[in-house]
Amino acid sequence: MMAPLREQLESSGNWLFRWRSFAPLVLLIPLLGQMCYFDWPMHSHALQFEWEICCIAVSLFGLLIRAVTVGHVPRRTSGRNTSRQVAETLNVTGMYSIVRHPLYIGNFFIWLGFSMFCLDWRLLLIFVLGFWMYYERVMFAEEEFLRRKFPQAFLAWARNTPAVIPRFSAWQAPLLPFSLRNVLRREFYGLLGVAVMFFMLDLIGDWIVKRELVIERGYLVVLAACFAVFAVLRTLKKRTHLLHVDGR
Repeated sequence: MMAPLREQLESSGNWLFRWRSFAPLVLLIPLLGQMCYFDWPMHSHALQFEWEICCIAVSLFGLLIRAVTVGHVPRRTSGRNTSRQVAETLNVTGMYSIVRHPLYIGNFFIWLGFSMFCLDWRLLLIFVLGFWMYYERVMFAEEEFLRRKFPQAFLAWARNTPAVIPRFSAWQAPLLPFSLRNVLRREFYGLLGVAVMFFMLDLIGDWIVKRELVIERGYLVVLAACFAVFAVLRTLKKRTHLLHVDGR
């Protein structure tokens, strides 16, 4: 017997939620496929360098959105848990006062920066459609969970807060002060991911154009620094309480 469409959407959304740290990697398939035809804009390495800076800035903007969001949230909300939905409170202030899914908006810009690298509108279209089809179900499942756990509060919040297009005029100051420790504890994976991704895209791009392996010093220095930061923060998180924040 087939389940109602609403239940099917929630079920598939919960499954995608559990794999949300890895499922977006499917978007690498068209990206790497398009890299086979990569060329510098107007055959200029200088222009390509400037374009890469723009792409990196877009991805870092996505990381910034995530940092601003998690820096103000209480514990056991807006985390990286993948086993099940978790929410001890309903976030309705700060970034959550202008948009219901700010973390996924941050993810969008991170991946948008990657997709812009090839300067191909078809790849961007595939990315936007694929991203939307994936996260739409995850967002639906999350909202169904919140609707059941906080029925009245969720409906009041959802009626006044857009799902993905921010309404900046609705901004409400966060209830909790910004916690840099909370950001460092939760977001160091994302920083390393961005560094590795752009390092690999630059490496592949130069190989396609020049037919030789070129490791640019700037990328190598940044990548090494990000690995060092990752190692330090992961050690502090796993083996100490220095990144622990009361109530977070």
